[in-house]
Amino acid sequence: MAHGIPSQGKVTITVDEYSSNPTQAFTHYNINQSRFQPPHVHMVDPIPYDTPKPAGHTRFVCISDTHSRTDGIQMPYGDILLHTGDFTELGLPSEVKKFNDWLGNLPYEYKIVIAGNHELTFDKEFMADLVKQDYYRFPSVSKLKPEDFDNVQSLLTNSIYLQDSEVTVKGFRIYGAP
Repeated sequence: MAHGIPSQGKVTITVDEYSSNPTQAFTHYNINQSRFQPPHVHMVDPIPYDTPKPAGHTRFVCISDTHSRTDGIQMPYGDILLHTGDFTELGLPSEVKKFNDWLGNLPYEYKIVIAGNHELTFDKEFMADLVKQDYYRFPSVSKLKPEDFDNVQSLLTNSIYLQDSEVTVKGFRIYGAP
Protein backbone atom coordinates (compact mmCIF):
# COMPACT_ATOMS: atom_id res chain seq x y z
CA MET A 1 0.00 0.00 0.00
CA ALA A 2 1.92 2.98 -1.25
CA HIS A 3 0.96 6.46 -2.32
CA GLY A 4 2.86 9.20 -4.02
CA ILE A 5 3.73 12.59 -2.60
CA PRO A 6 4.78 15.25 -5.14
CA SER A 7 8.06 16.92 -4.21
CA GLN A 8 9.67 19.38 -6.67
CA GLY A 9 8.33 17.58 -9.74
CA LYS A 10 9.31 14.16 -8.43
CA VAL A 11 7.12 11.60 -6.77
CA THR A 12 8.29 10.05 -3.54
CA ILE A 13 6.75 6.70 -2.74
CA THR A 14 6.00 6.12 0.91
CA VAL A 15 5.22 2.65 2.14
CA ASP A 16 2.21 2.17 4.38
CA GLU A 17 3.36 1.24 7.87
CA TYR A 18 1.18 -1.90 7.78
CA SER A 19 2.26 -3.20 4.37
CA SER A 20 4.44 -5.93 5.84
CA ASN A 21 1.59 -7.32 7.95
CA PRO A 22 -1.69 -7.72 6.01
CA THR A 23 -3.59 -8.97 9.06
CA GLN A 24 -2.56 -5.95 11.08
CA ALA A 25 -3.44 -3.65 8.15
CA PHE A 26 -6.89 -5.13 7.82
CA THR A 27 -7.50 -4.86 11.56
CA HIS A 28 -6.22 -1.28 11.70
CA TYR A 29 -8.28 0.00 8.78
CA ASN A 30 -11.32 -2.06 9.72
CA ILE A 31 -11.36 -0.65 13.27
CA ASN A 32 -10.46 2.91 12.34
CA GLN A 33 -12.79 3.25 9.37
CA SER A 34 -15.77 1.06 10.33
CA ARG A 35 -15.14 -1.06 7.23
CA PHE A 36 -11.99 -1.88 5.33
CA GLN A 37 -11.12 1.05 3.12
CA PRO A 38 -7.55 1.64 1.95
CA PRO A 39 -6.21 5.18 2.29
CA HIS A 40 -7.26 7.64 -0.41
CA VAL A 41 -10.18 5.47 -1.57
CA HIS A 42 -13.51 7.21 -1.31
CA MET A 43 -16.58 5.05 -0.92
CA VAL A 44 -19.76 5.98 -2.76
CA ASP A 45 -23.23 5.26 -1.54
CA PRO A 46 -25.29 2.96 -3.75
CA ILE A 47 -28.23 4.52 -5.50
CA PRO A 48 -31.73 3.23 -4.68
CA TYR A 49 -32.71 0.21 -6.75
CA ASP A 50 -35.53 2.11 -8.52
CA THR A 51 -33.59 5.25 -9.48
CA PRO A 52 -34.50 6.24 -13.05
CA LYS A 53 -31.76 5.77 -15.63
CA PRO A 54 -30.58 8.79 -17.61
CA ALA A 55 -31.46 8.69 -21.31
CA GLY A 56 -28.80 7.13 -23.52
CA HIS A 57 -27.18 5.20 -20.67
CA THR A 58 -26.93 1.46 -20.15
CA ARG A 59 -27.33 0.19 -16.62
CA PHE A 60 -25.51 -3.01 -15.65
CA VAL A 61 -26.63 -5.04 -12.67
CA CYS A 62 -23.70 -7.19 -11.52
CA ILE A 63 -24.24 -9.97 -9.01
CA SER A 64 -22.56 -13.20 -7.92
CA ASP A 65 -22.62 -15.83 -5.21
CA THR A 66 -26.38 -16.36 -5.06
CA HIS A 67 -25.78 -20.09 -4.37
CA SER A 68 -29.31 -21.24 -5.31
CA ARG A 69 -30.82 -18.65 -2.95
CA THR A 70 -32.59 -16.34 -5.36
CA ASP A 71 -36.05 -16.48 -3.78
CA GLY A 72 -37.07 -13.08 -2.51
CA ILE A 73 -34.13 -11.13 -3.94
CA GLN A 74 -35.22 -7.61 -4.87
CA MET A 75 -33.28 -6.87 -8.02
CA PRO A 76 -32.47 -3.32 -9.12
CA TYR A 77 -33.61 -1.87 -12.41
CA GLY A 78 -31.23 -2.29 -15.29
CA ASP A 79 -30.66 -3.25 -18.89
CA ILE A 80 -28.04 -5.98 -18.58
CA LEU A 81 -27.75 -8.53 -15.78
CA LEU A 82 -24.28 -9.96 -15.33
CA HIS A 83 -24.07 -12.94 -12.96
CA THR A 84 -20.42 -13.71 -12.42
CA GLY A 85 -20.48 -17.12 -10.82
CA ASP A 86 -21.58 -19.31 -7.96
CA PHE A 87 -25.24 -19.29 -8.90
CA THR A 88 -25.52 -22.85 -7.51
CA GLU A 89 -24.12 -24.77 -4.56
CA LEU A 90 -22.68 -27.66 -6.60
CA GLY A 91 -23.82 -27.21 -10.19
CA LEU A 92 -26.45 -29.93 -9.96
CA PRO A 93 -28.78 -29.98 -12.97
CA SER A 94 -31.76 -29.29 -10.66
CA GLU A 95 -29.99 -26.18 -9.31
CA VAL A 96 -29.16 -24.96 -12.81
CA LYS A 97 -32.80 -25.44 -13.91
CA LYS A 98 -34.07 -23.49 -10.87
CA PHE A 99 -31.61 -20.68 -11.59
CA ASN A 100 -32.63 -20.63 -15.25
CA ASP A 101 -36.32 -20.38 -14.26
CA TRP A 102 -35.47 -17.44 -12.00
CA LEU A 103 -33.60 -15.74 -14.85
CA GLY A 104 -36.61 -16.24 -17.10
CA ASN A 105 -38.75 -14.14 -14.75
CA LEU A 106 -36.35 -11.19 -14.63
CA PRO A 107 -37.05 -8.13 -16.82
CA TYR A 108 -33.51 -7.47 -18.09
CA GLU A 109 -33.02 -7.13 -21.84
CA TYR A 110 -29.85 -9.23 -21.60
CA LYS A 111 -28.82 -11.76 -18.96
CA ILE A 112 -25.22 -12.91 -19.09
CA VAL A 113 -23.95 -15.75 -16.93
CA ILE A 114 -20.43 -16.97 -16.16
CA ALA A 115 -19.83 -20.08 -14.06
CA GLY A 116 -17.92 -19.93 -10.79
CA ASN A 117 -16.07 -22.47 -8.71
CA HIS A 118 -19.35 -23.82 -7.29
CA GLU A 119 -20.61 -24.86 -10.72
CA LEU A 120 -18.69 -28.13 -10.47
CA THR A 121 -20.58 -29.87 -13.27
CA PHE A 122 -19.54 -27.17 -15.74
CA ASP A 123 -15.93 -28.40 -15.46
CA LYS A 124 -15.87 -31.70 -17.38
CA GLU A 125 -12.30 -32.61 -16.42
CA PHE A 126 -12.98 -32.10 -12.74
CA MET A 127 -16.18 -34.13 -12.94
CA ALA A 128 -14.49 -36.96 -14.84
CA ASP A 129 -12.04 -37.33 -11.95
CA LEU A 130 -14.73 -36.89 -9.32
CA VAL A 131 -17.06 -39.62 -10.58
CA LYS A 132 -14.16 -42.11 -10.46
CA GLN A 133 -14.02 -41.76 -6.70
CA ASP A 134 -16.48 -41.56 -3.83
CA TYR A 135 -15.53 -38.04 -2.91
CA TYR A 136 -16.81 -37.26 0.58
CA ARG A 137 -17.10 -33.48 0.17
CA PHE A 138 -19.54 -33.68 -2.73
CA PRO A 139 -21.59 -36.85 -2.20
CA SER A 140 -24.56 -35.64 -4.26
CA VAL A 141 -22.29 -34.67 -7.17
CA SER A 142 -20.12 -37.78 -7.07
CA LYS A 143 -23.25 -39.91 -7.57
CA LEU A 144 -24.05 -38.23 -10.88
CA LYS A 145 -23.48 -40.13 -14.09
CA PRO A 146 -21.66 -38.37 -16.94
CA GLU A 147 -24.90 -38.14 -18.95
CA ASP A 148 -26.44 -36.14 -16.06
CA PHE A 149 -24.01 -33.27 -16.55
CA ASP A 150 -22.66 -33.81 -20.05
CA ASN A 151 -24.08 -30.54 -21.34
CA VAL A 152 -25.43 -28.86 -18.22
CA GLN A 153 -24.70 -25.42 -19.75
CA SER A 154 -27.51 -26.04 -22.25
CA LEU A 155 -29.99 -25.75 -19.34
CA LEU A 156 -29.30 -22.00 -19.29
CA THR A 157 -31.86 -21.12 -21.95
CA ASN A 158 -32.81 -17.73 -20.46
CA SER A 159 -29.35 -16.20 -20.65
CA ILE A 160 -26.16 -15.89 -22.63
CA TYR A 161 -23.63 -18.26 -21.09
CA LEU A 162 -19.97 -17.32 -21.46
CA GLN A 163 -17.22 -19.88 -21.06
CA ASP A 164 -13.91 -18.65 -22.40
CA SER A 165 -15.93 -16.62 -24.87
CA GLU A 166 -17.27 -13.14 -25.45
CA VAL A 167 -20.42 -11.37 -26.53
CA THR A 168 -21.17 -7.81 -27.57
CA VAL A 169 -24.43 -6.36 -26.24
CA LYS A 170 -25.59 -2.76 -26.58
CA GLY A 171 -22.09 -1.89 -27.81
CA PHE A 172 -20.29 -3.42 -24.81
CA ARG A 173 -17.91 -6.31 -25.36
CA ILE A 174 -18.03 -8.77 -22.45
CA TYR A 175 -15.67 -11.70 -22.00
CA GLY A 176 -16.37 -14.49 -19.53
CA ALA A 177 -14.08 -17.16 -18.14
CA PRO A 178 -15.08 -19.40 -15.22
